[in-house]
Amino acid sequence: MKLYFGRKLRLRWQHLALLVGTGSLILTSLITLRLLMASFQAPTPQALLVLEGSPDRVRFAASFASSHPNLSIVVSGNPSALERNQRFFQEANVSAQRVEYDFCATDTVSNFTCTVDWFTNRGIHHVYLTTSDHHMQRSRTIAFLVFGSRGILTTPLAVPSEGREQESSLETLRDVLRSVVWLATGWSSANLNPELWVN
Repeated sequence: MKLYFGRKLRLRWQHLALLVGTGSLILTSLITLRLLMASFQAPTPQALLVLEGSPDRVRFAASFASSHPNLSIVVSGNPSALERNQRFFQEANVSAQRVEYDFCATDTVSNFTCTVDWFTNRGIHHVYLTTSDHHMQRSRTIAFLVFGSRGILTTPLAVPSEGREQESSLETLRDVLRSVVWLATGWSSANLNPELWVN
């Protein structure tokens, strides 16, 4: 009897693993196809997304934007840093009309889930992604799933950060799972942001 239930349980886990593996392969293939199409539609980036996390990222983005006048800019981050960020762009002679500020995000996954519609609604298929070098791998993995599902390609612009180790694979895996939850349900941690609740 024990052997029978053990075998049955093992079969269920094998079926689950097969289902997850097949689903992952299909999802990855569909996103890769969409990104391939995006690379033909927009071979060069049309906009710049800044994950605000540190002042260095915004300062770098402002300098980069000043020499790329055709790029629209979205800064995803903290409203308390708005004046400082506006000053960076002003000092770099970047018009305020080019810069959008998104305050919906509560973490890296929601940096993408909160801004993806902004890019999609404007027909943008390719964006520069600006964040710290130690944060780039996890950010690009999330971007692949969230932006890639909408046919938006990212090109990295990493900002050097001294004394910071690369983020762990566990952090990346956690955010992959959270991105898949968003793909399946439309729910992300931004739904918990009290600033967005309607009374």
